[in-house]
Amino acid sequence: MEKQSENASCTGLLGQEQSASLDKGRQGKHKLSVCSKICYAIGGAPYQITGCALGFFLQIYLLDVVQMSAFNASIILFSGRVWDAITDPLVGFFVSKSSWTGFGRLMPWIILSTPFAVISYFLIWFVPGFTGGQVLWYLTFYCLFQTLVTCFHVPYSALTMFISKEQSDRDSATGYRMTVEVLGTVLGTAIQGQIVGKVDETCVLNSSQNQSLDSETSPQDLESLTNMRQAYMIAAGVICAIYVLCAIVLSLGVHERRADSCELLSDQPISFWQGLKLVMSHGPYIKLITGFLFTSLAFMLLEGNFALFLKYTLQHRKHFQNILLVIMISATLTVPFWQWFLTRFGKKTAVYFGISSVVPFLIVAGVLQINLIITYVVAVAAGLSVAAAFLLPWSMLPDVIDDFVLKNPDSPGHEAIFFSFYVFFTKFASGVSLGISTLSLDFAGYHTGICDQPESVNVTLKLLVCAAPILMILIGLLLFKLYPIDEEKRKENKKALQLIRDNDRDSDSDSIELASNV
Repeated sequence: MEKQSENASCTGLLGQEQSASLDKGRQGKHKLSVCSKICYAIGGAPYQITGCALGFFLQIYLLDVVQMSAFNASIILFSGRVWDAITDPLVGFFVSKSSWTGFGRLMPWIILSTPFAVISYFLIWFVPGFTGGQVLWYLTFYCLFQTLVTCFHVPYSALTMFISKEQSDRDSATGYRMTVEVLGTVLGTAIQGQIVGKVDETCVLNSSQNQSLDSETSPQDLESLTNMRQAYMIAAGVICAIYVLCAIVLSLGVHERRADSCELLSDQPISFWQGLKLVMSHGPYIKLITGFLFTSLAFMLLEGNFALFLKYTLQHRKHFQNILLVIMISATLTVPFWQWFLTRFGKKTAVYFGISSVVPFLIVAGVLQINLIITYVVAVAAGLSVAAAFLLPWSMLPDVIDDFVLKNPDSPGHEAIFFSFYVFFTKFASGVSLGISTLSLDFAGYHTGICDQPESVNVTLKLLVCAAPILMILIGLLLFKLYPIDEEKRKENKKALQLIRDNDRDSDSDSIELASNV
């Protein structure tokens, strides 16, 4: 009744002009063009390209190119990822408090953050001429970039609600966006890996020789290291150019639409902390994010350490960038398959099959000294599971939100909390996993600039890439057994929500007709 009264009073206040616009809206609303959808989708590429390049290559860059100790690298990786997790809710809060400008409310964040983001990203891949303050240098620019890219991505994600008033347009634009973002992961891996992989890397044969590198570096080794550092900077420059180009296309090709005054009227929302308490007390949400937390940890350990595992444990140092690219191509090509699979057999079944499919191949990689061909097979299998792990959380979270809405009908509007805190927990876990894994390499005796690491390092890499991910996956799948929303429950909730929406639509139609008569 309150909603009907608000609609009626709003329509009455706006008078005949608003009534005419409502009539016109019922006849045919503005449709978002394909060009606008493509421009919007292109805006999602920078976050995925930079994230993939950092995820696969930053650890090996700090260790083997900057030649930083594993302990110092662990500080940078852990602190950067944890700070990234913290910035999401902070930036989301400040964005929500932004006022409307001539460019919109969200677009200024995207435009203004871009130049500073590309500068800080480029400086992450630059080796300064001093050694004493390198940790502070990389920590500063890594955290600064994570803040600035969040200032780009959070408003960009929210922009979906302001590019069109048509739900079908929003859904279609999101489909375009997901396609570009998946391609962005391939592009980021390809640019970084292929440019860096062109450089012939030299190394000394054992760790005793490495101890004298600081005092006596051969001209050949110095030239190779310089070329490698230049290759990383060239790759960073290419990615920065793509970042700027995508931001320009997004800002010029997408018009942010201001919400109508009627749409802004709503019931007084409860406080953030009350909403957070409600969300965190919802059993299905806790079980879902806990299960995905363990499976996400497994794939983050794989992402962060797989390059080192290929380079040193499997001795594929000239092929590791191609193997990483195969993983991402496999993931991209199998996303449609998992979409079909989850609609055909259900989401919980897709979780069990999709995420567990990599386990046998990880066992083979950890137990046997596999050749290059088998390594590529393992990479394809890993990509199959990566696609499932990428798709399924975003597919299952809406089911949890629907269940929450049905159980808490008087407390709407908490969707942002569900999504933002899932992202927060996964990013925080990513920081912990990267920090601990890099620190464990330091304890194992990792040495920079050598061809063959000590056996203790190879054993540690096998544990980080094979044993630990398998354990995390098994724990996560066991927790999914407790997740209560199966296909039957999901369909039941969908029918109940559709019935509520139909009733609300009938009430709104009666309200508009009454307001027009007034």
